[in-house]
Amino acid sequence: MKKLTLASLSILAAVVLVASGCGADTATSSKAAARRPSAPTCPATWRPGWQRLANRIHAPVYCPSWLPDPLTGQIVGQVSFGGAGGPAVSVSPDRSYLVSLAWAEPQSGEVHVNLRGYPARGKVPSCIYEDYNHGKIYRKPVPCFRDARGTVHDRGITATVYTVNQDADLWHVLYAWHYRGGLYSLSEHVALPLTYAKVVANLHRMLRGLVVVDPTR
Repeated sequence: MKKLTLASLSILAAVVLVASGCGADTATSSKAAARRPSAPTCPATWRPGWQRLANRIHAPVYCPSWLPDPLTGQIVGQVSFGGAGGPAVSVSPDRSYLVSLAWAEPQSGEVHVNLRGYPARGKVPSCIYEDYNHGKIYRKPVPCFRDARGTVHDRGITATVYTVNQDADLWHVLYAWHYRGGLYSLSEHVALPLTYAKVVANLHRMLRGLVVVDPTR
């Protein structure tokens, strides 16, 4: 049997170390891949409605992959008027849209989520604020989203958090962000049975699960 020299032993040890290191890296990578969450998808029964909306406004829209119970993201037809937690959809002449999902039950409370999009708009839109004073109504334009409270970041979206909002987003916590030159927002009403903390947790989960639906025509 041929005797191994000191140099041969050194080379053999190096080969063993490299081999064991590669095996460890492979095992670690496999475990990391197994732990990595899969990308969210727009549910198959919901996607056709969101696709029709994207085609109608000729701009991307965001489909939620998750909504707080008992809301559903299934849009029926071009414009629906909600019911049983389903969406009510409205589209303005400037192609901005509002998808309002609401559920309410006497003595139980309310769950209300809004998704908005303003294609080709970079600034926060204006709303009319009404104030009653000495029997008179005073109206003045104000930003629809106000009182910015920092930002949140998830899955490539950096959204500004607004806590004073108008119109359909009144008493909502709202996240707003920009995408491809447009302004988008997601909001939820702070109302029983939900607390402020629960609404914020819901918004984080919804933001993390948003799926871009591009127009196909």
